[in-house]
Amino acid sequence: MGKAFPEMTLEQLWEMFPIYLVAHDDRWKDSFKEMDKTLNGLLSDQPVDRISHIGSTAVKGIWAKNIVDVLIEIPEGGNMKDAARTLEQNGFTIMSAGANRISLNKGYTENGFADKVYHVHLRYTGDNDELYFRDYLNEHPDVAKDYEALKIRLWKQFEHDRDAYTDAKADFISKWTAEAREEYGDRY
Repeated sequence: MGKAFPEMTLEQLWEMFPIYLVAHDDRWKDSFKEMDKTLNGLLSDQPVDRISHIGSTAVKGIWAKNIVDVLIEIPEGGNMKDAARTLEQNGFTIMSAGANRISLNKGYTENGFADKVYHVHLRYTGDNDELYFRDYLNEHPDVAKDYEALKIRLWKQFEHDRDAYTDAKADFISKWTAEAREEYGDRY
């Protein structure tokens, strides 16, 4: 076994956990449902407004990283740090923590990816652009295919640099999220 996660550099982590894309898998919906049930149980004594399946695994028919993204929206008066602490005590790893956003992972092991991998995003209610982007791609398959093509082009270029991969998609995501917000108004 190699170095423990806290001792690894970001570059070493990216090498161990590269970006890889796979064809759409309908089982992602089931993985989300399992995690939704788990999260509702773990956070049952804390205020949660909505738990949603986001990211490319929530978009019909496109290639994606085999990682299910989950958005947990808590009300403004809720304590995001308490929710994160509860999740951390139950096997989730805090990857980043700011005043209004906390990201956690589950399924990253010292031997690589587990069979099921999750990214959980804690946010205050209304900080949910991902819901608009998801819906827009699902309702506009031509845009979803353009997004898939972009992701495939960037995959090998940034296989070991997640930040660069994410940054290279930002303009596309911003453009279509703005379009979705205009089309959908106050859907969420």
